[in-house]
Amino acid sequence: MQEKTYKLIELVGVSETSIEDGIQNAIGRANQTLNNLDWFEVVEARGLIQEGRVNQFQVKIKVGFRLNM
Repeated sequence: MQEKTYKLIELVGVSETSIEDGIQNAIGRANQTLNNLDWFEVVEARGLIQEGRVNQFQVKIKVGFRLNM
């Protein structure tokens, strides 16, 4: 059986549209510089309010990726 080792990082994805888009933005950006992305976990969701309306969604996620052996 091949052993696997994972690295865990935290990212904050931002979107003016939705929490889901914030997650996609964070994963998409991480995918440009990291290899072997395997999973994510939503840690926190928050946002900005301007003039009584939600203006921005911010989603903190943990992302796990396999280290090359």
